[in-house]
Amino acid sequence: MKILTFLFLLLSISVGAQTAITVTVKDAENNTGLPFATIISQGKNYITDVDGKLVLEQPSATITATYTSYTPQSVTITPERRFYTIKLAAHSEVLKELVINDNNPAKEIMGRAIRRKPITNPQQKLASFSYKTYDRLVVTANPDSISSKLDSVFVYEEIGKRLAKIDSSRFKFKKLIDKRHLYQTEKVSEYKFNRDQGLKEEVLATRMAGFKQPLYEFIGLKLQSYSVYTDKIDLLETKYAGPMADDALTEYNYKILDTVSVNNRDSYMIYFSSKNRMKKKLNGILYIDTTTYGVSKAVFRVKNVLDITSTHFFTYEEDMGLWFPDHKTLKIVKGNNKQDIKILGETIKFDAVESQGNNREKDPSDFVYLYSESQNFEKKFNIPVTIRRTSVAIEIKDEAINRPESYWNQFRTDTLDSRSLTTYMALDSIVAKENWEQRLLLGRRIINGYVPIGPIDLDLRQIVKYNNYEGFRVGVGFVTNDKLAETFRISTYGAYGTKDGEFKYSLGGAVRLGKFSNSWVGGSYTDDIREIGSTSFATDKRVFKIYDPRPINISTFYNYQAWNGYVETKIIPKTESMWQITRSRIDPKFEYVYDPSGSHPYSVFNLTMASVALQWNPFSDYMQTPSGRIEVEKRFPKFAFQYSQAVSGLLGGDFNFGKLDFRAEFEKKYLNGQKTTALVQTGLAIGDTPLTHLYSTSPNNLDRNGILARITFAGKNSFETMYFNEFFSSRYMMLQVKHGINRFTVFRGIKLSPMLVTRFAIGGMDNKDHHIGLNYKTLEDGYYESGIEFNEIYKGLGLTAFYRYGPYQLPHFDRNLSVKISYVLNLF
Repeated sequence: MKILTFLFLLLSISVGAQTAITVTVKDAENNTGLPFATIISQGKNYITDVDGKLVLEQPSATITATYTSYTPQSVTITPERRFYTIKLAAHSEVLKELVINDNNPAKEIMGRAIRRKPITNPQQKLASFSYKTYDRLVVTANPDSISSKLDSVFVYEEIGKRLAKIDSSRFKFKKLIDKRHLYQTEKVSEYKFNRDQGLKEEVLATRMAGFKQPLYEFIGLKLQSYSVYTDKIDLLETKYAGPMADDALTEYNYKILDTVSVNNRDSYMIYFSSKNRMKKKLNGILYIDTTTYGVSKAVFRVKNVLDITSTHFFTYEEDMGLWFPDHKTLKIVKGNNKQDIKILGETIKFDAVESQGNNREKDPSDFVYLYSESQNFEKKFNIPVTIRRTSVAIEIKDEAINRPESYWNQFRTDTLDSRSLTTYMALDSIVAKENWEQRLLLGRRIINGYVPIGPIDLDLRQIVKYNNYEGFRVGVGFVTNDKLAETFRISTYGAYGTKDGEFKYSLGGAVRLGKFSNSWVGGSYTDDIREIGSTSFATDKRVFKIYDPRPINISTFYNYQAWNGYVETKIIPKTESMWQITRSRIDPKFEYVYDPSGSHPYSVFNLTMASVALQWNPFSDYMQTPSGRIEVEKRFPKFAFQYSQAVSGLLGGDFNFGKLDFRAEFEKKYLNGQKTTALVQTGLAIGDTPLTHLYSTSPNNLDRNGILARITFAGKNSFETMYFNEFFSSRYMMLQVKHGINRFTVFRGIKLSPMLVTRFAIGGMDNKDHHIGLNYKTLEDGYYESGIEFNEIYKGLGLTAFYRYGPYQLPHFDRNLSVKISYVLNLF
């Protein structure tokens, strides 16, 4: 008998018998999954997920599926079979019993539960409470779910056998996950609440695998909601309409699935789903106490690009007569995504699922999941609770990052297993070897524009710049850091313009008044230049840019020689403020004369100004750490206010005028990666205000003929079709709306991230005849432009295109078009 030409032999490594099975419960008529169906196995009830699926680790010989309004069905389990589909038929008689006078009993129950929130929600019923919680988060995979087969295939031919394929990625991944988790962190906190001051978390201990000093941003990340009673439910920084919200009955459909026992009390098991399929809403199940109508358990489920399940467990406190949070869990696994998804920075990454059909080979990312569990203890109710420093939602104690193992063991519900202990040891070694911690600290400094060199931080912004007035501007600057002193700082820079041939410089110092409020008092002297008509808020955070595109095209500046005294502080809750007094000499570096009286023209003038700037983020949450304050949960809208008053006659000031500036920022992020932002900004100048200190509304277009001749770099929030010095205003309002669409690949390394943009501005000018030299227009009729940005098409480079329309549309078509280059540099 001839040797078979092709015979495949799969070489496997035995991993022991696996007993887990997957059960899917479906509607027999339409073949759709029945969410949260009940599976009875070994005398216990198990609940399927929103798709009707459930994994049973050790099933009994026979399992039974039940669902309200459906006829139960049992199936026999066989050793060689791992997947079962149970189809249930609707029971018409039961359906009729559930509908009484056309009323939905589930809706009536939910209506009563919502109305009774003042006596079932702990934050409304209790005057105060406190408790401690132990939280543990891991990124891991179940080793038993990963095939340990080496995909090596020997092909037998007439000449013998040859090795055709080796793919050991899953095998290596299984060997790794057998020994340790991919990531792990622990935290012990104390929560305090009273009606007057609200809720605050104090972190007593924190530990992050691989880091001596934790990444505080990760500690403050809110993965799931604290309460199930709120109008909005948070899951992974995305808000969903709450199923217990005041208007929930208009947003969700409800259906009774069963009546079950929770803590020996009967509860209605109610499934909820969104009425509007176009909106992003939760699916899930609420367990409502049949007597108190409080929530005894809640399961929230979101399944799209990520598959998220958040479960809240409660215990019934007899003395208080209410259900109080006991523990909660969160599990995040891979969903139906076409692009890479990253959460917790780089901590957990799910690879994209390409369009390869249902038979796609699974890779390690298919098995990875994030799991978090928190357990509450030492609960105290209606006792006096005083909360200090209510301006921060989370406060990390100085000693929290140095707790010994004995401290942790008193809070852990179970001692750490070998995989968890190995995770700490392995990641501590890896992070130390790769010097990740120092690299991250360096990255934080660079993002803010500094490189630490011993006791000073080198100012990267001062090394090199370019604009049409100075040409190339080269210089050096630095500020002292904590290695020199924590209570004072010295800052300075010097720069030289190759085109104007002038030297610019600044020297300043400050002393810290308070650590918690980060309050500083300081002063400086500066001799430099600034763009005319520019608007900046003194509280704007410093963000480092390799290049700033707008100044490249600007040629109209003024020189200012200024003495400045200031106080900066965060003492007002959820704010940053800057209080300044400045005396400056202003010298316009373009042909300009200001004559407010009609008889005394000024080409150079002095200003004495007092100003206050306030950045207010009322909806954000802040965390106080041993190294400073962090905005851990950025919520919108955000507001910025600034008022400046120039006083004539004081310290030689020539003019008397006031300026009021306001800005509001809005942002909406979606779990699929899309984002919508809006910006509203307005300014008003009253009094004798020179053109240098009025408003130009950020133009960014060169006055040249031909679209190609005007190609330069695009700005961030500038009007791309508005020409430099074309418009000036003493009062204005601008609106910008952007919507970013998911990034997609066009060809190999070429990717598109479309951003749709619309901008509008309107304004006016008082006493235009007082300004002599520049010819300009005003914005009484409203300025409009719309366009699209394709950022990061290739290697950070992109293109933008905008069109100008409306009352200020120009007669020549090409003069209304603007095409620009964009560039985004990703340092990390």
